[in-house]
Amino acid sequence: MATEQPQRRWQALCPNCGAPVEFASAASASAVCSFCRSTLVRDGDALRRIGTSAELIEDYSPLQLGASGRHAGEAFTIVGRLQLRYADGGWNEWHALFDSTGRSAWLSEDNGSFVMAFDAPLAEAAPAPEALRLGAPLTLGGSGWSVAALTQTTLAAAEGELPRPPALGREFLVAELRNERDEVGSLEYSDPQAPQWSIGRPVRLADLQLRGLRDTESSSTRSLAGSRALACPNCGAALEPRLDSTVSIICPQCRHVVDLSQGVGAELKHFAQAHGGEPQIALGSTGSLAFGSCTPVPWQVVGYQERCDIPEPGDDDETTFWREYLLYNRTEGFVFLVDAEDGWSLVRPLTGAPAAAGSTASWQGRSYRRKYAYAARTTYVLGEFYWQLKRDERAQVVDYESTSGARKAVLSREQTGNEVTWSQGEALDATEVARAFRLAPDRVAALQRDAAPPLSPGRVLRWIIIIFVLLPLLLLMLRLCSRDDCQGYADSFGTNSAEYQQCRRSNSGGYIGGTSGGSYGGYSSGGGGHK
Repeated sequence: MATEQPQRRWQALCPNCGAPVEFASAASASAVCSFCRSTLVRDGDALRRIGTSAELIEDYSPLQLGASGRHAGEAFTIVGRLQLRYADGGWNEWHALFDSTGRSAWLSEDNGSFVMAFDAPLAEAAPAPEALRLGAPLTLGGSGWSVAALTQTTLAAAEGELPRPPALGREFLVAELRNERDEVGSLEYSDPQAPQWSIGRPVRLADLQLRGLRDTESSSTRSLAGSRALACPNCGAALEPRLDSTVSIICPQCRHVVDLSQGVGAELKHFAQAHGGEPQIALGSTGSLAFGSCTPVPWQVVGYQERCDIPEPGDDDETTFWREYLLYNRTEGFVFLVDAEDGWSLVRPLTGAPAAAGSTASWQGRSYRRKYAYAARTTYVLGEFYWQLKRDERAQVVDYESTSGARKAVLSREQTGNEVTWSQGEALDATEVARAFRLAPDRVAALQRDAAPPLSPGRVLRWIIIIFVLLPLLLLMLRLCSRDDCQGYADSFGTNSAEYQQCRRSNSGGYIGGTSGGSYGGYSSGGGGHK
């Protein structure tokens, strides 16, 4: 709990319903009445009503008003919340009031992790919204940034105590900037004449020593929230989202993708998907893995997606498939366990953005060289995800690799819609993955990804021509054609995998080509960014 003595509280009556409205800080300018949801501003020693806040959408965040913790040695209490919405969903920004100084901060989600941001003054004029370009460099506040997301946003609802009156119901641009110092900056144009500027850095909930969280303190080891049953809008089967942050869930019976981003009270949007393979690591499995130099922590498999690259028209390269497991730990957030044809890697979205120029990129003192650039498509998903999934979702990806350390490290830049996200990770050996998830020894061979792939259909065709020319070998050729030329894919990925099915289709009259990318995979949010 917060231990410092809070500043003198100030209280007045709501002019609409007469209920008491209390301010923890004398500097706070606005509040939302918890009884009638009137939006109030301070006017001398009284309150003036300026509007009404919409009802908050239930999103099962673990945070709530009254929760408290410590940051940089100083105690704070969560006293207010803004709920922002955009075309593909929404996010919360929680107003944290530091008890001893009365300083305000914003605690919000960022790509599955959390960020603590503080409002900052701008010595120069902010750029005009129309001048901002996704991915472009920008100097602001004396620092270099990269434009990571441009999101048309509406402040839909608010509650509690706020440092300034909320611009409820008004659409405005939120520009998200990131830099190589692992910071995220936010330019909010709710008032175009005076944009709000804040700078945030990543925080771990465990380090914040939070108390008073909603329904999360019954067990210090619990990684998933209590289930909340819903009916699948397609088949009626029970859906039980277990993560506080779940935005998309896949029905275990009909495999429809169900969108929870707009809340659970309205009709749920959903779409069908083609059947894919079964993951080699089952949903719900828990494995102990270390990210970077950290000690190993238990990660639970909560989502699974299959992706492939999209060759350019006329490109003779093969379509490459890979798989990504979304892993969750209650205090560490989310990481991706990526299973690609050249090996396994553990990858995490970054708060900041590496410095990239030409074919190189640098992050935290390490240099990376570009290896692949390609378009990627998501073909199949299972489980739960903290971002909104879209049918046939596509992304532009650039992968980088560094071999200078003890083990290969990777960077991946993904652009989806109006958002750019960077991820960083390290290579893993298949035996590490099998040991972490306690897989049977006879399954380790199926996880190996460093063996050469079987013959491509083009090479098979050339061998058939040669065999026809060499008539004495015709009978031998006929016997060879009776075997399954795709058995290598079946042995490596399973008979239900996208690789094996694509090979079978190609051998029956189509063509697949070679290795244009998709080595690292990574994160694809569908937009929104700092949320």
